[in-house]
Amino acid sequence: EVQLAESGGGLVQAGGSLSLSCAASGFSFDVTFDHYAIAWFRQTPGKEREGVACITSADDGTIYYEDSVKGRFAISRDSAKSAVRLQMDRLKFEDAGVYYCAAADGCDMSNYPAWGFWGQGTQVTVSS
Repeated sequence: EVQLAESGGGLVQAGGSLSLSCAASGFSFDVTFDHYAIAWFRQTPGKEREGVACITSADDGTIYYEDSVKGRFAISRDSAKSAVRLQMDRLKFEDAGVYYCAAADGCDMSNYPAWGFWGQGTQVTVSS
């Protein structure tokens, strides 16, 4: 079964940077890591989980960003390591939350329940 594990969260000052990593494993021979779109979602107390960045399958590689992170966040995938990275620069207070990576067949971030595989999340805290 596909398993995802996030790492790299922590405490950072506003304006600083963090790099999150999502390590994936458990793929079958015929449905590999490269097949899946991988997205990063953010959840804060009292709010629904929202997608912030997504990258489609390795063959396609199309990238999508939520408007508030465009120009500050960068998502990339490493097929050799079965990993996806989210580089977050110029962090703002509103970027804080628990960040989850998820895998699905496509980058429909508007419907998070449709994403079949999730990691356990990593906390990002932005301080003044």
